[in-house]
Amino acid sequence: MQRRHLIAGGLVAATLPHWALAQALEKPKVTLAVGGKNLLYYLPLTIAEQLGYFKAEGLDVTIVDFAGGSKALQAVVGGSADVVSGAFEHTINMQFKGQPMRAFVLQGAAPQIVLGVNPKTMPNFKTVADLKGKKVGVSAPGSSTNVMVNFALAKVGLKPGDVSIVGVGTGNGAVAAMRSGQIDAMSNLDPVITLLQRSGDLNIVSDTRKVSESEKVFGGPMPAGCLYAPQAFIDKNPATTQALTNAMVRALKWIQNAGAADIIKTVPEGFLLGDRAVYIDAFLAAKGALSPDGTIPDKGAQTAFNALASVDAKLAAAKLDLKAVYTNDFVKKANAKYPKG
Repeated sequence: MQRRHLIAGGLVAATLPHWALAQALEKPKVTLAVGGKNLLYYLPLTIAEQLGYFKAEGLDVTIVDFAGGSKALQAVVGGSADVVSGAFEHTINMQFKGQPMRAFVLQGAAPQIVLGVNPKTMPNFKTVADLKGKKVGVSAPGSSTNVMVNFALAKVGLKPGDVSIVGVGTGNGAVAAMRSGQIDAMSNLDPVITLLQRSGDLNIVSDTRKVSESEKVFGGPMPAGCLYAPQAFIDKNPATTQALTNAMVRALKWIQNAGAADIIKTVPEGFLLGDRAVYIDAFLAAKGALSPDGTIPDKGAQTAFNALASVDAKLAAAKLDLKAVYTNDFVKKANAKYPKG
């Protein structure tokens, strides 16, 4: 009798519409915070949304866009969002602050952040030390673009306070700030960087869009954009976390096989900053820095910790559990389910 019930139950499950199966998710409605959704840094998130991969997993995802990653993190800390699409190193900072967060799927194998100077206000620039006393634009204070500036300054013996940090966002506002001379240098991402470089308004100093360059700068694999959430959310919602991971892994694999024309057709028109050719160039420059399968490198947490510790003595002295800031458990299952995307 029990066996008959089990078989019948299995048949019912097999014939149920997809929306009914989605009821197995602990939290089908998820609010996801991101800092600069238009950036190629977060392209996998946009692809997962635009191609319906979240919906295919039974999820109703609301993506809320902020001026930078630090603001997106604040949304989760404040309880207005569940998950962050943001920079990996925030998980280390949050453990240090006693608010454990964990990354569960990687978007970027390299930060893709470019540090460049304004040729109009700094025509005689020679080294990063020349930035002392200057205004440096970042997406938002405290974001990964700011971390990159701090790290570059530390390498030449300067402190974060030796420059003035200005939040300029990741879109047309950032472009305008550079062209008008409001800032002397910038730490930002594509498509902003490619747009400014092509128009002669930015000279590149350090470019982590290339994985090899990133590893030279940071001394090892530096995980970048990822999905991360409070440990409590992951513990309470493992099926939901798995569904989010599945969608992202599918998006990453789609990108690996996509051409520039496919990307242009898929991303919203507003992401192109009014110039499709620039966006195509930016995509080609960033594609190699996107993770092929969502796996977080085991040495990545140590590399990120070293970068943060170089400018924060208190964090450097802390004894953190770096294995607790990431997991590849969900990614392994996603790749087994979608070996080809």
